[in-house]
Order: sequence, then C-alpha cells, then structure tokens
Amino acid sequence: MVMKKTSRKAPARRTQGQMALQLEDAPALARPPVRQKKPSKVAVVKPTKKTTRKTVVRKASAAPARVPRRPKERKRETATSLAAQQRDISVSEFFTKNRHLLGFDNPAKALLTTIKEAVDNALDACEEGGILPELHIKIQQLSETRFRVSVQDNGPGIVRQQIPKIFGKLLYGSKFHRLRQSRGQQGIGISAAGMYGQLTTGKGIRIISRTGPRSPAHEFLVQVDTRRNEPKILRDKEVEWDSKQGTMVEIELEGTYRKGRRSVDDYLQQTAMANPHATIHYTPPTGAKEEYERQTTELPPEAMEIQPHPHGIELGMLMHMLHDTRARNLRAALIADFSRVSPKVADEILAKARLPGKARPSRIASNEAEKLYKAIQAVRILNPPTNCVAPIGEETLTKGLESQFVAEFYVASTRPPSVYRGNPFVIEAALAYGGDLPGDELADLYRFANRVPLLYQQGACAITKSALSTGWRNYTLQQARGALPVGPLVILVHIASVWVPFTSESKEAIAPYPEIVKEIRLALQECGRKLGAFLRRRRRVADEEKKRSYIDQFIPHIGESLQAILALSDAQKKRTVKNLQEVLEKSRKS
Repeated sequence: MVMKKTSRKAPARRTQGQMALQLEDAPALARPPVRQKKPSKVAVVKPTKKTTRKTVVRKASAAPARVPRRPKERKRETATSLAAQQRDISVSEFFTKNRHLLGFDNPAKALLTTIKEAVDNALDACEEGGILPELHIKIQQLSETRFRVSVQDNGPGIVRQQIPKIFGKLLYGSKFHRLRQSRGQQGIGISAAGMYGQLTTGKGIRIISRTGPRSPAHEFLVQVDTRRNEPKILRDKEVEWDSKQGTMVEIELEGTYRKGRRSVDDYLQQTAMANPHATIHYTPPTGAKEEYERQTTELPPEAMEIQPHPHGIELGMLMHMLHDTRARNLRAALIADFSRVSPKVADEILAKARLPGKARPSRIASNEAEKLYKAIQAVRILNPPTNCVAPIGEETLTKGLESQFVAEFYVASTRPPSVYRGNPFVIEAALAYGGDLPGDELADLYRFANRVPLLYQQGACAITKSALSTGWRNYTLQQARGALPVGPLVILVHIASVWVPFTSESKEAIAPYPEIVKEIRLALQECGRKLGAFLRRRRRVADEEKKRSYIDQFIPHIGESLQAILALSDAQKKRTVKNLQEVLEKSRKS
C-alpha cells in the first residue's frame, strides 16, 4: 500500500498581540517555561595572615539594601514654647549687629565717623551758645590698629546729670523733636561711636565737661548697656581742668588711619571750607600739627524752631498730634500746633471737613480725623517760614573756596527757599575755576548737608545725580555723557534744611526728591552761566591779544615795503605805520 505524501502548509505568522492573547487564555501548564537567571557567582577569598580564619564572601552583585533606621522625631515647637522665646530687642542690640548702618562698616570709615560725630556735636554746641568755635582734635596711634581719639570744644558744656545719657544711650538727644536746622538729627551718632569703641576695645567713652569758669569740671567714664540701652557709669568725679568751659570726648577704638580722599584729613579740610567761622587745631597720628584758622568772625544766623507744616504730616501723625495737644478745642489746636495756619485758614479747613471748631481734639474719631486730613490737603496754605534754616551765604562760600583752592574765578549762588514734604530747605552752589587746579581731570564735587561734608555713597546722592544731569557743555566745558565735566573745576553744593532726607542712618547721601533735584540743578545752572560768561570773555580777550600781536608783528614790514616802493622819507614812513595801526585797531574793535 502506497502512502500518499501530504503537503503540510506553513503556519500563518501571528502578531505579538495575538500571541499574548493566546498565552493569557492558555492554562498555566501549557505556557512556555520562563527562563530563570543563573545565580550569580560568589568569590571566595581565602584567609590570609591579616584576615581571620572565617571565610570572607564577596558577592559580585549588589548587596541587598539595608533598611534605614528611622530618624528620631524632632520635637516641634508649640505656641507656648514660641511665646517663651520672645523678648524685647533694644535699639543698642540692633545697631550692635547692624553697625554698618551707622557708618562703622570698615576700620578706616569707623575712625572717620567717630571724628565726624564728635566734631558735629561740638560745632552745634558752640553755635547754639553764641560762641565762635575753637576745636582741638587729636588722634593717637596706640598700636597698628588701635587709636585714641579726643575732640575738645569751647562750647557751653553739659550739665552733670545729662552726661551719661547723652554719651551712653542711643536715640537720646534734643534735636530729633524740633524743626530747626542742626548738624545732628537722630541722637545716635556720638553714643554709637562710643559703643563701637566699647565693642572693639572693651573700653568706655571718657568725658570731661565744665559749664563755666566758676563751675567744677566733671569727668565720666561711661559704657553702653546694650541689653537695656542704658548708660553704665564706671567713673564719676570732679577733676582739675585747664579749660574755662567746654567738653572733651575721648574714645579708644579699632581703626585704620590713611590720607587722601574720604579720610579724616579730607573731612576736616572740607569742614573748614563750609564753616569758615571755626578754628580747628588738628594733630594726626604722625604728630605734624595742622591749623585751620577762621576766615570770618561772624557766626551763622541763628535758626529758629518752627511748628510742623500741615502739608508735611500724614494721617497717623495728625491723629497723634490731636491726642497730645494742649489746646482746648480743634480750632485752637490747628492754629497753635501748625505753622502758617491763621484763624482764617483754620476756619476754611473746618468748613471743608464739616467739623465743629469747638470739638475736643482728643475725642476726634478716626473717620473725623481722616476728613480733617483731606480738608488740610485741599486748602491752600503758605509755605513754611524760612527763618528755621541758616544757609552759608554766597560771600562766606566764596571765602571758604578761596581758603582751600588757588583759582582764577569764584562764583556762588543761593537759591530762594523751597519745600519738600512740608519741610523748608535752601540749596547753595559754588564753583572755583582755573589757577592751580588740575586741568585734565574730572571736576571735584564736594557735597554738604547742614554744613557737614558727605564723603561716602556719592553715586546714590541727589547732589551727584543733579551735577551729572547738568549740561556743562553749554558753559564751554568738556563733558562726556553721564559724567562730570573735565577741566580745572571744583563744584560745591550745600543743602540746608530742618530735616535733611538722608538715605540711611549713617547720613552719607541725600534722597533724590524731585523738588531737591530741581533746586540743585537750577543753582548749578546759575553758577554755570556766570562761569560761561567769564570763559567767553577770557577767550575774547585772548583773541584780541592774538590779533594785536599780528598787527605789531607785520605793520613795520608793510611800512618798510611802502617806503621802498613810494620812496618815502623816514618821517613819512612812521606816519604811515601809525595811521595803519589806528585803522586796524578800529576795525578790530568794531
């Protein structure tokens, strides 16, 4: 029997999806076996002399991860524990950690700031007492980085009971609450300088003061209790002192002494420039004494204290003033506690606010105070009086420049009083040009606020911004964009105000209020116009002299040529030369 060969057809190819479905439907035994991985080999390390007899097994594959231990649960704070940590922070503690805000951010600046604060207080005391200031400033170098600074004045002195608080407590003084021009404003400076010396050397501030020839001199050694912002008196006794009256302050501190710009020497030179009524005796660490003699025997005009201007206060300040006023009714409070508020203006304010004038100020509700505040802003009130500021004056500014710089031309300008935020201020500017001043460098800019030199943060100051934005090319000076002019020029700008808007507590730069920037620019432009007229006149005179030299040089040769051509005698030649000179002189002048 012959078997027929049957042809077997090739099975149809299946897709991976179909195979997966078939495997899922097939029973477990029918599934293809899963190929298992072989166990990883282990390496057996034979024990050596250095190892123990136990066999050391090292797995080729990674060891199983260890189970990490649970970290101990941190004990979280509760409201009660947080409340227990709260405590008061005194202003002394704050400035101890943030002393850079007061100008003690590096050793060189710390030495300068200490001198500056003591000199400012001394000049203020002498002027308020009607005394021509005479200051003795001495710096002794005790080691490479340690100095002893002493500043003595001939002012009215300080009563014994006030000495510890003035020098051992921050934010304590007589100038913060009054609206009158003065160098100091905040009651921080000299006590902060003593606190810096205490931090860096561990020693207190030494003070000797006498209020008159018949009064005893008292010596104090004071430190600042930074936890409580209170003075700590280490010494209090009467001593013999050769000065009839005045105050001497001595501070030992860590610092660096150097010369040049933004140094103690530079500060005292500028102080003498802005205060020509003061005599300054200065002994630097080198021992070479320097004298700055007074240029005038007239004291600056006395600045009067004024009440706050209504347009310069805010709602919260108004509510505080109404609560603390001694006036019996609202109308009397407006007249007595604000400047430039007459009875007529007070009635207009009350009418706009729809408040009775006989109302008790302390009982004014917050919504009524807001109505009163809006009415004050809507009523037109005169600018505050300007007898509260005492500018240096054009003549005194010129004398100050002449005492420090040898120049060809001096000019000064004092602007009319203006107001920012209700605070009156006066801008003054002065220029010195030519002479011994360097002609190929940028102009030197000197900034002053209430007669105090500003040495740091020049780029952030409104005075610098105004000087850079002034078009000095209009006055025949070279100037690059965004820079001071180039040439033998000194620029001086001074602002006098009851409250100078400094950018920080260190009093190094003036905030750029639009009113202040505008007045500075106008003062510089006024001085610039006078300087431009001087330079044009000098250039015109130089051109005339050049033309005259041409006439004197060539006219005799023309006379000789005419004599040879026309056969003129010597007398005719002289007459011809004289006539030619007169004609050319007339044409040159016309």
